[in-house]
Amino acid sequence: MQLPKGHAMGFGARVGQTIQTAYVVRDIHQAIDWWVDEARVGPWFLLDHFLAPDHVYRGVQATGDVAIAMAFAGSMCIELIQPLDDNPSVYKDLIDRRGYGFHHIGVAVSDVDSEIPAYEARGYKVAYRAQVPTGGAVAYLDDGRNDPGMLELIPATSGMDEAFTRFHTAARNWDGSDRVRPFA
Repeated sequence: MQLPKGHAMGFGARVGQTIQTAYVVRDIHQAIDWWVDEARVGPWFLLDHFLAPDHVYRGVQATGDVAIAMAFAGSMCIELIQPLDDNPSVYKDLIDRRGYGFHHIGVAVSDVDSEIPAYEARGYKVAYRAQVPTGGAVAYLDDGRNDPGMLELIPATSGMDEAFTRFHTAARNWDGSDRVRPFA
């Protein structure tokens, strides 16, 4: 179920707001260790592989597999992404351009498809589409500069709210143990 604009989600954000910052990393386990040890962010929810036949990179079927991990710092979801191959992807695009580090912000929207035309009118192009486990399909938008990074439109579904709220609750009550947990 799609959530309406302005809807308050269980992790402290509203539909229409930036809810995520994402980083491309060389080694996801080393990156998790840094976030836990230095920034005290955790626990992390890890998805070892994220690639499906319906993923589309710049108009063709995507072949770049990644591992992703998510955790919360306050009401902000932090996402870590590690490319698992050298295949073309939105992640490799920015790594090749400027190296590892900040990749995108994610904005929760009620309807990804209805939001895209306004961004296209401002010069953005859809660089990547992917069905996500929490419902709907995300869209990564590329403005040709990507400074400081790309923009991801995240479908604000009841499944996304449930998963992010579960991650957020785990972070709020986290005692530092069980640093990495399954995504599902």
